[in-house]
Amino acid sequence: MRFFHLSDIHIGKQLHHYNLREDQEHILGEVISYAEKLRPDAVVIAGDIYDRSVPSAEAVGIFDDFLTRLSGICPAIPVLIISGNHDSAQRLDYASRLLGSHRIYIAGQPPETEREELMKITLTDSFGSVDFYLMPFLKPGYVRALCGGELPENSTEAVRMVLERENIDFSRRNVLVSHQFYTGDGAAPETCDSEMLSVGGVDNVDISVVRDFDYAALGHLHGAQKVGQEHIRYCGTLLKYSVSESEQEKSLHVVELREKGAPVKIEKLPLHPLREVRRVRGSLQDLISDAEPGGRGDYVSITLTDEIDPYKPKEQLEKVYSRILEVRIDNERTRKRLEFSEENIKIQDPVQTFCDFYHEMQGRDMTEEEKNIIEQVFVRARGDV
Repeated sequence: MRFFHLSDIHIGKQLHHYNLREDQEHILGEVISYAEKLRPDAVVIAGDIYDRSVPSAEAVGIFDDFLTRLSGICPAIPVLIISGNHDSAQRLDYASRLLGSHRIYIAGQPPETEREELMKITLTDSFGSVDFYLMPFLKPGYVRALCGGELPENSTEAVRMVLERENIDFSRRNVLVSHQFYTGDGAAPETCDSEMLSVGGVDNVDISVVRDFDYAALGHLHGAQKVGQEHIRYCGTLLKYSVSESEQEKSLHVVELREKGAPVKIEKLPLHPLREVRRVRGSLQDLISDAEPGGRGDYVSITLTDEIDPYKPKEQLEKVYSRILEVRIDNERTRKRLEFSEENIKIQDPVQTFCDFYHEMQGRDMTEEEKNIIEQVFVRARGDV
């Protein structure tokens, strides 16, 4: 069983103020070309189809064209899609039954009642059947009704509960398609500026809940990476969506499952974006004189190192670079501004600090009962009990 693993297409996204329509159409066209050449058994898209929950007509048109071209390949290639945190589950679900008749399977919403289950698509190859479980992005509150009205303690428990009720037969080959922030095995996934992650780890999902799958096709993080083990993997984005991704190598992941128990095989096919996202650094005159003709249309973040501020630097740079994302200054003067004083920072009692924060957020002081609860929390955190 060989399938493409895509995620986080973010159709409709802008890079700073630049419209990425041409870039996204170009890279999706390259995916189509690979599909026509390699004829995979399926194309899996693990969430964040669009960049906004209410996509523009232009964004919908781009995705519609992509699906139309994919469905035109013969023999037909099944397309398996879930919603991500940027998508509107209800909008993505629209016409899903009709599309299913064309082997385009969309799971927009996770199970919310006892009668509902995850969408399961079974495909076959020479080794037998492979069950694909499509689990859209979820939060504990989404599945409260499945827990008798009780809110799951965290995202890990919410995902665990949803999967356990499926009674999955792990003697078969199983693939999970999921869009969450997975962590585990002491691994801290690499993140970048274009991702939106929760603070404090409340949305983290431990990989222990998906370890038994033969492959976990994950979406949410923009950098391609495994999470603890080779078969639990983020494929990353097809394009670079922030300056922090400028050094990343984007690729199309081709996953191959063989007989049950055999290691999964990952092949990364090169992608060729219409324009690159780059960082350039140097003096104004050097950056102007050294600009290569082939890279002048790229999206560039520029750092100037001139000790004396040049005259209207951006206007001069725009004569050479047509898509400037930002212009920064890094010289001795700016570095001195960023130096921190060596003065020791006094840390208050943590309970009092929390009380001050509470007053700032709620506009009132904590009651004695609330203070006692917080004090007990800090005592347990210090391991005094």
